[in-house]
Amino acid sequence: MTFLELRRLLKTKYAEYAEIIRYLIIGILTTLVSLGSYYALVLTILNPDDALQLQVANVISWVVSVLFAYFTNRSFVFKVKDNRVLSEFFKFVMSRVFTLLVDMAIMFIFVSLLHLDDKIIKLITQVIVIVLNYILSKFLVFIKPKESKKAANNSKEK
Repeated sequence: MTFLELRRLLKTKYAEYAEIIRYLIIGILTTLVSLGSYYALVLTILNPDDALQLQVANVISWVVSVLFAYFTNRSFVFKVKDNRVLSEFFKFVMSRVFTLLVDMAIMFIFVSLLHLDDKIIKLITQVIVIVLNYILSKFLVFIKPKESKKAANNSKEK
């Protein structure tokens, strides 16, 4: 395979998977925002050994990362151009509330009940949350107009 063929192949594959690649980049940045704010809280002012303080740190890091994620996903990942910001933001926040509850349940079970290391469990939890967030964002929140019309037509046919 020549360099030009490889370049053409990479360009084609990037175009095919561009949205997922962008989501992974933003997902990594969002995770860093979440983990950074979580670790800053539990290493300075909140005690992760206290179940309530653990969840407070979790919620604060969630709020910071959700705000970051909404604006970056809207403009960079899914490249939304329409003005449905309010309903879209509501759906985004509700989907993130769902994954927050998943996050909190995992942290409670594995850290508070089973006494495993909170920092390791938080990393594992983030992987689960990233996958769930992509699925919810793609199919519930940032629906492109063509996709929403198809969905409406499909529901009318049933």
